[in-house]
Amino acid sequence: MTGPSNWQDRILQPDTAVEQMKQKAALRALEEVRDGMKLGLGTGSTARYFVDGLGAQVADGLEVVCVPTSEATRAQAESLGVKLAPLDDLKRLDLTVDGADELDDALRLIKGGGGALLREKIVAAASDRMIVIADDSKKVATLGAFDLPVEVNMFSHGATAAAIADALAATGNQGAMNLRGGADPFITDGGHYIYDCA
Repeated sequence: MTGPSNWQDRILQPDTAVEQMKQKAALRALEEVRDGMKLGLGTGSTARYFVDGLGAQVADGLEVVCVPTSEATRAQAESLGVKLAPLDDLKRLDLTVDGADELDDALRLIKGGGGALLREKIVAAASDRMIVIADDSKKVATLGAFDLPVEVNMFSHGATAAAIADALAATGNQGAMNLRGGADPFITDGGHYIYDCA
């Protein structure tokens, strides 16, 4: 990075307490980024603040190469001049920063509510480190307030859903499982459906 910067003055300033917490978490994660790193970029409302701050640092001379976990994150990063590459070209990443839908005191979490869960997991698995950023509204005593998203291939998704329901029932879970979007199913960037499991 080149010289002192006022990059924090150039990023969008949130207007609510929750959004301020999200940005604070994202800015703290940015402190872990070093010149020359290969980064995974998460998806969602908190990860957007990280990408925004990263873009400001790139404008000041930070050199990184990143793998986005969704088309929305790709578009945001490209608009900010962040260098992107396919994971196949990089093989391993130094760090991935992503958000969570909910987390408990033991730091277990549910991710993927934004529909990028398969890519998020692939990128996280290819990373030496992962930082999960979240605001206080995501903290729960017990996981499950947010449905567990399960991404499935479109081919024979009904049979896959039945197998998932059987597996859940075998563990004593009798909660509902619904195709996201119902009659007009949500399609992930990878061309899959998502079943939300209560």
